[in-house]
Amino acid sequence: MQIRFPSKSRSPASLNSWSINPFLHQSYLYLLSSQCSFPCSFLLQRLTPTPSAVFWWNALIRRAVRLGFLHHSLSLFCRMLSLGWSPDHYTFPFVFKACGELSSFRHGSSLHAVICSNGFDSNVFVCNAVVAMYGRCGALDHARQMFDEMCMSEIYDLVSWNSMITAYMQSGDSKSVLGFFRRMCEVGDKDIRPDPVSLVNVLPACASMNAWLCGKQVHSYALRSGLFEDVFVGNSLVDMYAKCGMMHEAYKVFERMQEKDVVSWNAMVTGYSQIGRFEDALALFEAMREENIELDVVSWSAVIAGYAQRGLGYEAMEVFRLMQVCGSKPNEVTLVSLLSGCAAVGALLQGKGTHCYAIKCILNFDKSDPREEHLAVNAIIDMYTKCKSIKVARAIFDSIVPKDRNVVTWTTMIAGYSLHGEANDAIELFSQMLNQDISVKPNAFTISCALMACARLAALRFGRQIHAYVLRNHYDVLFVANCLIDMYSKSGDIDVARTVFDNMKQRNAVSWTSLMTGYGMHGQGEAALNVFDEMRREGLVPDCITFLVVLYACSHSGMVDEGIKYFNEMSKNFGVIPGEEHYACMVDILGRAGRLDEAMKLIDGMPMETGPIVWVALLSGCRKHANVELGEYAANRLLELESENDGSYTLLSNIYANARRWKDVSRIRSLMKHTGIKKRPGCSWVQGKKGTATFFVGDRTHPQSKQIYAILTELIRRIKVLGYVPETSFALHDVDDEEKGDLLFEHSEKLALAYGILTSAPGAPIRITKNLRVCGDCHSAITHISMIIDHEIVLRDSTRFHHFKKGSCSCRGYW
Repeated sequence: MQIRFPSKSRSPASLNSWSINPFLHQSYLYLLSSQCSFPCSFLLQRLTPTPSAVFWWNALIRRAVRLGFLHHSLSLFCRMLSLGWSPDHYTFPFVFKACGELSSFRHGSSLHAVICSNGFDSNVFVCNAVVAMYGRCGALDHARQMFDEMCMSEIYDLVSWNSMITAYMQSGDSKSVLGFFRRMCEVGDKDIRPDPVSLVNVLPACASMNAWLCGKQVHSYALRSGLFEDVFVGNSLVDMYAKCGMMHEAYKVFERMQEKDVVSWNAMVTGYSQIGRFEDALALFEAMREENIELDVVSWSAVIAGYAQRGLGYEAMEVFRLMQVCGSKPNEVTLVSLLSGCAAVGALLQGKGTHCYAIKCILNFDKSDPREEHLAVNAIIDMYTKCKSIKVARAIFDSIVPKDRNVVTWTTMIAGYSLHGEANDAIELFSQMLNQDISVKPNAFTISCALMACARLAALRFGRQIHAYVLRNHYDVLFVANCLIDMYSKSGDIDVARTVFDNMKQRNAVSWTSLMTGYGMHGQGEAALNVFDEMRREGLVPDCITFLVVLYACSHSGMVDEGIKYFNEMSKNFGVIPGEEHYACMVDILGRAGRLDEAMKLIDGMPMETGPIVWVALLSGCRKHANVELGEYAANRLLELESENDGSYTLLSNIYANARRWKDVSRIRSLMKHTGIKKRPGCSWVQGKKGTATFFVGDRTHPQSKQIYAILTELIRRIKVLGYVPETSFALHDVDDEEKGDLLFEHSEKLALAYGILTSAPGAPIRITKNLRVCGDCHSAITHISMIIDHEIVLRDSTRFHHFKKGSCSCRGYW
């Protein structure tokens, strides 16, 4: 039926005569309110203001609110007042609802004043609407004040309590939700008993606080009161148990539910996925498909997220493809999970495709939720960093307006730099985050990523500054303390690492392992084993990682017998089966001690296939003890495994050079060139007063280069008097010994030491870091230099720390 509106050309007289018929007028208004989005109010303007005619204003306002035309509903209300019509107790709830959905505290509080002046503040229907409005606007204090006034006037009902519980739930204040629900149950009024709305609001609060015991009490009440049969209550119970990790209880509730919908199934699938029981999640997902339950975006997203969390990125992509075939539209959670899957397997091409999809479906709309945009953009940055496209990730980061970057955005970019070898950029970006005008404070994860970067660079000074920031801002978080232990250990200050450990209020296995690793790196094997014994006395059960650290500490401290003892006890006394890494550590222990035949016998008895790390460990021992024949054998095994480790080629080249087999040295270099393997250039950096200085072999680019070489020349002259003789076997060139000495003179660690002496305060430790293992000649030279200077020299190479002081090194030759 088509409605014919009165013509604008009609005269006022004809319009008045047309609107005299009340039945015709009311029928026309009813059709307008039920079928039109923007009803006209000119007919209402012609009616005489009477209480019964207010019904039609209410109908128009209600219709506008239901259709989402919230501003229009407020305009209608204002026009109603301006024309002299008096709203009734049915009018105000609709207008308060519009204010709440608009989160317009200003309009809502003004309307509150109107009801107080008109005497509607004693109407429970209107007052409940006021409480709900303040709750939606986030004004919890005003909502609570209104509720308390209702209680004092004794005009409350069940809806009043539910409105208050809902307000707390919407604000995320789960503790107040539970407290208010308990108070509601204690009222004792038979009319104030929790209904399905109450339970549906309180159960998510139990889930968010992991208050499963309170959730069980609510479950018992639902069974006693018969509310369990409500599908929404059942779904909330399943969701609560699932989020508390109690999937057995969740499944029992799910099985008992007589009526299930897609939400019920989704809660189970998501719950199994989140606790890592992905086989169960996938089985339920397949059952949904077999029973022809219409899968929604939550169902698909849960399975995609499950695959992504397990690192099965390609499987996640396949599920996403099926999702698109079925016509289900992904949301931001789906895309974030898919991006995580792409990142897990380094699928850059698929990640780029997902990025394009996100631009078209989420990031290219003016009305999109800013929170959804942040979620998607952060996931895109994370994907690019984990796919090693750091420059693209940084370009996206830089394209975000600074005020729109949240803490996750900063943390994701800093973490990307820290995890993929760009530690300097990570520290620089963290400094930029702290110094920016916009107040985005780093969280515990940001701090941890910055500390990881400091640990990679051995940037002790900056690490100390972060530690001070942690203390000032009370980041009392376990994993931050663990990162501090790791940072101090890898930056050369094991004593402070121990102090951090001793001051921790709680510790986990990572805490103990980090400290043991630190002692091992610094050649303090006995201290590492003491920590291991302390750990066992505290009741922690050592695992495969713990024993790997113990063997590592024994290796770098020359504790051969202890290493053999713990290796043999692993499976006998602790039930830990040795893996390839444990065998590699044992080969390293025996190789360093010159027991190469025993190392080879151990390799022959390995229950698994021998991998590259074992042969590299053997090759390293052959280099140390000049065993050319066995070194060649280990190198050939590495070639068969197609290992592209430049270090193994360098070790073999060193073996040949030490045996003066220069043709073989040239052959190895030719082989490296043919296979495209490039030897990493030796690089050393040292902390000075004005920052960190970096040196390569023969480096003369530093502004103070002349002074550096002058100091180094004088040092070499003085230590030669003390008995230093250049170890020319470390100069891998077929030239005379004098020229080899000149080549050794320019090694990067020697240049870094000279710069450290030039710029450091008297008596201050000089901290040097090298990207490769320290050269044997440099080790000998620095040992002699430590006899004639007042500085302690702390050198960190690719495997351990060397503390040089008064003519001795902490490694005691086990380097």
